[in-house]
Amino acid sequence: MILFDERTVARASKARLQVGTRSLSILTAFAVLGIGGLHAAPNPPAAKAPAAQTPAKPNQLDLKRELPSPYSPNAEGAKPAAANPNADVAYGAYQRGRYVTAFREATRRIEASPKDAAAMTLLGELYNQGLGVKQDPKRAHEWYRLAALQNDANAMASLGMMAMDGRGQPKDEKAGRAWLEQAARKGQPSASYNLALIQLASDKPADLAAAVANFRTAAEAEVPAAQYALGVLYLQGKGVPKDTTQAAQWFRRAADNGDLGAEVEFAIRLFNGDGVPKDEARAARYFLHAAQRGNAIAQNRIAKLFLFGRGVPKNLVEAAAWNLAAASQGRSDAGLDQATAGLTPDERKRAELLAADRTSLSP
Repeated sequence: MILFDERTVARASKARLQVGTRSLSILTAFAVLGIGGLHAAPNPPAAKAPAAQTPAKPNQLDLKRELPSPYSPNAEGAKPAAANPNADVAYGAYQRGRYVTAFREATRRIEASPKDAAAMTLLGELYNQGLGVKQDPKRAHEWYRLAALQNDANAMASLGMMAMDGRGQPKDEKAGRAWLEQAARKGQPSASYNLALIQLASDKPADLAAAVANFRTAAEAEVPAAQYALGVLYLQGKGVPKDTTQAAQWFRRAADNGDLGAEVEFAIRLFNGDGVPKDEARAARYFLHAAQRGNAIAQNRIAKLFLFGRGVPKNLVEAAAWNLAAASQGRSDAGLDQATAGLTPDERKRAELLAADRTSLSP
């Protein structure tokens, strides 16, 4: 029985490289004001300047540090940013879910300073999502456009995605790309990521090189999807030299930021010793964590580990339970079915109850 056929995950990796959402732009809308609270993932920090075209290695990571999860006690998780006494009231209210207050405070700011681009962007986001006000894409577009006229990169990023989607305006992919390019030139993370996805679909070498640079800009700003994408590119040697160590580092960094696919990819690197020291027990913990989050590939892999006792104690009931959970999502495995067919009726019932419970708890 083949434990880990990476071709399956590679195909899934390619499928994930598609245009993302608008949601990241608002998270950096007030970063230009030096406001705190944007340090913990998945909220990206203040935008950085675009990275150079030449490949630059990510910050060296401690690849032995455990992934914070219920299965790795004593792991060091993300720490909240220190309170900022000068934090912006409007954006602070937005972060806490007090959207009516955020709307009121942003409006006051614009009344006091008609060129307050960050406040305009916040109003655009509130109208765009219908938070604290009735959802109104057209009004959102108007506020974003006013902010973009004040050179606000976050508003430009949102305008780009609205044009791509035909939201609040007629669909116009050319105009959408132009807005994304403007925002990406300013180092705006979500614009850099979405522009990279567009460029990646091109067959032009120059677009591929630009996609790598834009993915890197977003990845360094802790956008997990961009970190995952860079890992895939390094794994495949597409646009960059093939480098499994770099791939493992980017997958680990994305996993730290909550990317589910990256957890699975990094677990595979750990199990196979590909780009990172081989560690089956640690790989099992990553697979188990991803499986608990509902990833069918991880559920299938951890079932095999329980079946063979690789990285975890051998346990046929657990193997059957995770196999059933994966099968409920369409990932059946005849080998696992056959290997767990000899369970007693009591063991089979326990496995079915565990699978049902885990399936209901998955996000």
